[in-house]
Amino acid sequence: MPMDGLTLGFIARELQQTLMDGRIEKVNQPEKDMLVLLIRAQGKNHKLLLSAAPSFARAHITGISYQNPADAPMFCMLMRKHLQSGRITEIAQLGGDRVLKIVVENKDELGDTAPRELYLELMGRHSNLTLVMNGRIVDAIRHVSGDMSRVRQALPGLPFVPPPAQDKIDPAEITETDLLSRLNSLSGPVDKALSGCIRGLSPVAARELAFRATGMHRTQLEDIKKEEMARVIVPFMKRLPLMGPPTLQWGQDQLIQDVLPFPYLSLEPSLQRPCESLSQALDEFYFGRDRRDRMNQKSASLKKLIKTHLERDEKKLALQEEELSASARMEEYRIAGELLTAQSYLVPRGAEKVQLPNFYDENGGMMEIQLDVALTPAQNAQKYFKRYRKARSAQELAKGQKEKTLKEMEILEQALFDLEESETEQDLADVRKILEEAGLLKAPSAAKKNKRPLESAPMRFIAPDGTEIIVGKNSAQNDRITGAARGNDTWLHAKDMPGSHVIIKSETPAPETLMMALKLAAWFSRGKGVSVPVDYTLRKFVKKPGGAPAGFVIYTHQKTVIASATEGEIAAMKRR
Repeated sequence: MPMDGLTLGFIARELQQTLMDGRIEKVNQPEKDMLVLLIRAQGKNHKLLLSAAPSFARAHITGISYQNPADAPMFCMLMRKHLQSGRITEIAQLGGDRVLKIVVENKDELGDTAPRELYLELMGRHSNLTLVMNGRIVDAIRHVSGDMSRVRQALPGLPFVPPPAQDKIDPAEITETDLLSRLNSLSGPVDKALSGCIRGLSPVAARELAFRATGMHRTQLEDIKKEEMARVIVPFMKRLPLMGPPTLQWGQDQLIQDVLPFPYLSLEPSLQRPCESLSQALDEFYFGRDRRDRMNQKSASLKKLIKTHLERDEKKLALQEEELSASARMEEYRIAGELLTAQSYLVPRGAEKVQLPNFYDENGGMMEIQLDVALTPAQNAQKYFKRYRKARSAQELAKGQKEKTLKEMEILEQALFDLEESETEQDLADVRKILEEAGLLKAPSAAKKNKRPLESAPMRFIAPDGTEIIVGKNSAQNDRITGAARGNDTWLHAKDMPGSHVIIKSETPAPETLMMALKLAAWFSRGKGVSVPVDYTLRKFVKKPGGAPAGFVIYTHQKTVIASATEGEIAAMKRR
């Protein structure tokens, strides 16, 4: 994880240089475990993001605009009361560990100035953000009761107890003597030994420190001279504040793998790219991951509902197919009735079955007909006609029900795809609205309806030649971008599967632009970029039938290309 103690030390120093003596203008809480402070410092506005999310706990300056809830949470209101208009007087990392302390001086109700301490603990699922005043907890973004932890509770009014310090060396106070005494009692891989005795080292940072100390990627503590290693490590740790620049580590697949506070000699140099600041690197690394994780959580209940509906429809479809198969004998019933009517004189009274010449058979064959011995030939004929009428009605009903079920399944499968591509609350609102309009989701009562949500925005890409490519993230957006496109724009969609409408703002796109759009259409489809057939045509040949659900169209004059795309290629397009 990027936000280890080593990285937090660099962030603390970056925040000190940028935010010290800054004034907190606004406090927002876009997520239940995230606080964003708008700070005016050194003549500029900066947004400080403090997140206690279990998987993405972090602190850095962000350039991203987060959507805030319509009604501010209680924790946010309390933070506004204590922090807004206050000045930052201290930013510090505690003991080289994953704890950041921010001191804010602000006036109370009586006009007296008093310090407030904001503690951000980056401890995985134990992460928390706590406001402390006069040694007592004002509030915590995540309450921890005695039932949850016997060691440390985080409830308003309780004394604040700092996280217990690890029995490791503080990097700022490291000495050769202390390091040697600890190393002499350890054995095994050098990197694990270093992470076991120096605070704040993630496995990646420990491997880098071991490489700089020994010149080897993997070596055992027993195979090196510990005194020489200590003489390298201690000065290196003292030089940490001067090291840089911050770096993004990329994978061969063009995806960001890690954030490094300075270039790591133990990793491939060609896959490391410098950034202007560590905050910028963390913004780029975390934003997509955090957003996907939060959207998965928010859409979980809706996704479960859609899958439940799909399972029910699959069962209904099987029963309807069975009904259609059973009604396939209706012609046999009609023919039996007509043969009995026309040739009743050949039917012996009281017979259980009879074989009659079948004048509907081109080969002049016979047809065996089962009879009810209690009925006359004419009554048996009427019985078969009744079966025929019943079977025909059942077939027509089953056929209509099957069409309705298949249409409903198409809407549900598209909605399931749309959920995977949702990035904002507006995107989720689009999916809910489509399901409500289709009668698959109960619409909220008038009393529960909020104000009209903002219209969600599609994805926009720029091709190498500067041509704009627009990609819908859901059925509602597909309708909007296709409806707004010009007749001579190029329209693309994955063939015969749920997916995004893609619009190239050109009638004759360059080959590179067309290939980029084909890859986008292939990736943003149920095929996820694996050899996906993609149709493309001009927008003027795309029509929406009357009464069709959102996103459903018919089109002509199309050409089909098999396209493939990787996550790295799509990420590179987004960065462009």
